[in-house]
Amino acid sequence: MQNNWYAVYTKPHCERKVNSLLTKRNIEAYCPLNLKKNRQIFRDTIIREPLFTSYVFVRTSETEIFKLCKEINGIINLFYWKGKPAIIKDEEINAIMDFTKYHQEISVEKMHLISSTDDSGVSYYLDGQILFVKNRTMKLTLPSLRYTMVAKYKEEGVMGREISFGNKELIGQS
Repeated sequence: MQNNWYAVYTKPHCERKVNSLLTKRNIEAYCPLNLKKNRQIFRDTIIREPLFTSYVFVRTSETEIFKLCKEINGIINLFYWKGKPAIIKDEEINAIMDFTKYHQEISVEKMHLISSTDDSGVSYYLDGQILFVKNRTMKLTLPSLRYTMVAKYKEEGVMGREISFGNKELIGQS
Protein backbone atom coordinates (compact mmCIF):
# COMPACT_ATOMS: atom_id res chain seq x y z
CA MET A 1 0.00 0.00 0.00
CA GLN A 2 1.19 3.47 -0.86
CA ASN A 3 1.27 6.05 1.90
CA ASN A 4 -0.30 9.40 1.02
CA TRP A 5 -0.96 12.59 2.92
CA TYR A 6 -4.55 13.06 4.11
CA ALA A 7 -6.18 15.87 6.07
CA VAL A 8 -8.24 14.85 9.09
CA TYR A 9 -10.85 17.12 10.58
CA THR A 10 -10.53 17.41 14.37
CA LYS A 11 -12.66 18.69 17.20
CA PRO A 12 -12.14 22.41 17.91
CA HIS A 13 -8.82 23.18 19.63
CA CYS A 14 -7.72 19.50 19.55
CA GLU A 15 -5.16 19.75 16.73
CA ARG A 16 -2.08 19.41 18.94
CA LYS A 17 -3.63 16.59 20.95
CA VAL A 18 -4.48 14.60 17.80
CA ASN A 19 -1.00 15.28 16.41
CA SER A 20 0.66 13.95 19.57
CA LEU A 21 -1.62 10.87 19.69
CA LEU A 22 -0.72 10.04 16.10
CA THR A 23 3.03 10.46 16.68
CA LYS A 24 2.81 8.20 19.77
CA ARG A 25 1.49 5.50 17.43
CA ASN A 26 4.49 6.07 15.12
CA ILE A 27 2.29 7.56 12.41
CA GLU A 28 3.68 10.52 10.50
CA ALA A 29 1.52 13.54 11.31
CA TYR A 30 1.98 17.25 10.74
CA CYS A 31 0.17 20.13 12.39
CA PRO A 32 1.60 23.40 11.01
CA LEU A 33 1.92 26.07 13.68
CA ASN A 34 1.74 29.80 13.10
CA LEU A 35 3.73 32.24 15.22
CA LYS A 36 1.66 35.29 16.14
CA LYS A 37 2.43 38.32 18.27
CA ASN A 38 -0.08 38.80 21.04
CA ARG A 39 -0.19 42.31 22.44
CA GLN A 40 -0.83 42.55 26.13
CA ILE A 41 -0.92 45.65 28.30
CA PHE A 42 2.74 45.76 29.29
CA ARG A 43 4.42 43.35 26.89
CA ASP A 44 4.19 41.46 23.65
CA THR A 45 4.17 37.68 23.68
CA ILE A 46 4.56 35.24 20.83
CA ILE A 47 2.04 32.44 20.71
CA ARG A 48 2.00 29.32 18.55
CA GLU A 49 -1.38 28.35 17.22
CA PRO A 50 -2.41 25.88 14.50
CA LEU A 51 -2.33 27.42 11.05
CA PHE A 52 -5.28 25.42 9.74
CA THR A 53 -7.90 25.33 12.46
CA SER A 54 -9.33 21.84 13.01
CA TYR A 55 -6.99 20.15 10.49
CA VAL A 56 -4.06 17.78 10.97
CA PHE A 57 -2.18 16.19 8.07
CA VAL A 58 -1.50 12.45 8.30
CA ARG A 59 0.71 10.28 6.07
CA THR A 60 -0.62 6.75 5.93
CA SER A 61 -2.46 4.28 3.71
CA GLU A 62 -6.11 4.65 2.81
CA THR A 63 -7.23 1.62 4.83
CA GLU A 64 -5.27 2.77 7.89
CA ILE A 65 -6.71 6.29 7.80
CA PHE A 66 -10.27 4.97 8.14
CA LYS A 67 -9.24 2.92 11.22
CA LEU A 68 -7.52 5.94 12.76
CA CYS A 69 -10.63 8.08 12.39
CA LYS A 70 -12.58 5.59 14.49
CA GLU A 71 -9.87 4.84 17.08
CA ILE A 72 -8.37 8.23 17.94
CA ASN A 73 -10.38 10.51 20.17
CA GLY A 74 -10.47 14.00 18.71
CA ILE A 75 -10.71 13.09 15.02
CA ILE A 76 -14.14 13.78 13.59
CA ASN A 77 -13.71 12.81 9.94
CA LEU A 78 -11.54 12.95 6.86
CA PHE A 79 -11.36 15.86 4.46
CA TYR A 80 -13.25 14.68 1.36
CA TRP A 81 -13.13 15.89 -2.23
CA LYS A 82 -15.69 14.62 -4.75
CA GLY A 83 -16.81 11.80 -2.47
CA LYS A 84 -13.30 10.41 -1.85
CA PRO A 85 -10.74 11.19 0.85
CA ALA A 86 -8.67 14.08 -0.49
CA ILE A 87 -5.04 13.18 -1.12
CA ILE A 88 -2.69 16.07 -0.47
CA LYS A 89 0.43 16.10 -2.63
CA ASP A 90 3.85 15.72 -1.01
CA GLU A 91 4.94 18.93 -2.74
CA GLU A 92 2.15 20.88 -1.05
CA ILE A 93 3.05 19.54 2.42
CA ASN A 94 6.71 20.41 1.78
CA ALA A 95 5.64 23.88 0.60
CA ILE A 96 3.61 24.39 3.80
CA MET A 97 6.62 23.30 5.89
CA ASP A 98 8.91 25.68 4.00
CA PHE A 99 6.42 28.55 4.14
CA THR A 100 5.89 28.24 7.92
CA LYS A 101 9.64 27.94 8.44
CA TYR A 102 10.40 31.31 6.87
CA HIS A 103 7.26 33.34 7.64
CA GLN A 104 5.35 34.43 10.74
CA GLU A 105 1.84 35.80 11.20
CA ILE A 106 0.47 33.84 8.26
CA SER A 107 -3.18 34.20 7.36
CA VAL A 108 -5.19 31.49 5.63
CA GLU A 109 -7.92 32.36 3.11
CA LYS A 110 -10.30 30.41 0.95
CA MET A 111 -8.70 29.98 -2.46
CA HIS A 112 -9.52 32.35 -5.26
CA LEU A 113 -8.13 32.32 -8.77
CA ILE A 114 -5.12 34.52 -9.44
CA SER A 115 -5.92 36.92 -12.26
CA SER A 116 -3.58 36.62 -15.22
CA THR A 117 -4.37 40.21 -16.30
CA ASP A 118 -2.88 41.64 -13.07
CA ASP A 119 0.67 42.66 -14.00
CA SER A 120 1.30 45.19 -11.24
CA GLY A 121 3.59 42.83 -9.34
CA VAL A 122 5.99 39.98 -9.88
CA SER A 123 4.35 36.59 -10.04
CA TYR A 124 5.65 33.08 -10.40
CA TYR A 125 3.46 30.15 -11.33
CA LEU A 126 4.72 26.70 -10.42
CA ASP A 127 2.70 23.53 -10.89
CA GLY A 128 -0.62 25.32 -11.30
CA GLN A 129 -0.58 28.68 -9.50
CA ILE A 130 1.40 27.70 -6.43
CA LEU A 131 3.52 30.77 -5.73
CA PHE A 132 2.55 34.45 -6.08
CA VAL A 133 4.78 37.34 -5.04
CA LYS A 134 3.47 40.92 -5.10
CA ASN A 135 4.21 44.08 -3.11
CA ARG A 136 6.25 42.28 -0.43
CA THR A 137 3.42 39.79 0.09
CA MET A 138 3.83 36.11 -0.62
CA LYS A 139 0.89 33.84 -1.37
CA LEU A 140 1.05 30.07 -1.47
CA THR A 141 -1.95 28.41 -3.11
CA LEU A 142 -2.81 24.87 -2.07
CA PRO A 143 -5.15 23.49 -4.74
CA SER A 144 -5.95 20.19 -3.02
CA LEU A 145 -7.07 21.99 0.16
CA ARG A 146 -8.62 25.00 -1.63
CA TYR A 147 -6.76 27.45 0.62
CA THR A 148 -4.25 30.24 0.11
CA MET A 149 -1.59 31.09 2.71
CA VAL A 150 -0.61 34.78 2.83
CA ALA A 151 2.41 36.31 4.58
CA LYS A 152 4.23 39.64 4.49
CA TYR A 153 7.97 39.80 3.86
CA LYS A 154 10.19 41.07 6.59
CA GLU A 155 12.50 43.92 5.65
CA GLU A 156 15.59 41.72 5.67
CA GLY A 157 16.31 38.28 4.40
CA VAL A 158 13.72 36.53 2.32
CA MET A 159 13.96 38.47 -0.96
CA GLY A 160 16.48 36.74 -3.18
CA ARG A 161 16.09 33.45 -1.33
CA GLU A 162 15.98 30.30 -3.45
CA ILE A 163 12.56 28.70 -3.45
CA SER A 164 12.12 25.13 -4.62
CA PHE A 165 8.85 23.39 -5.25
CA GLY A 166 8.67 19.88 -6.62
CA ASN A 167 11.42 19.54 -9.19
CA LYS A 168 11.39 23.22 -10.20
CA GLU A 169 13.51 25.97 -8.68
CA LEU A 170 13.50 29.74 -8.90
CA ILE A 171 15.14 32.72 -7.30
CA GLY A 172 12.64 35.16 -5.77
CA GLN A 173 13.63 38.75 -6.53
CA SER A 174 11.89 42.08 -6.02
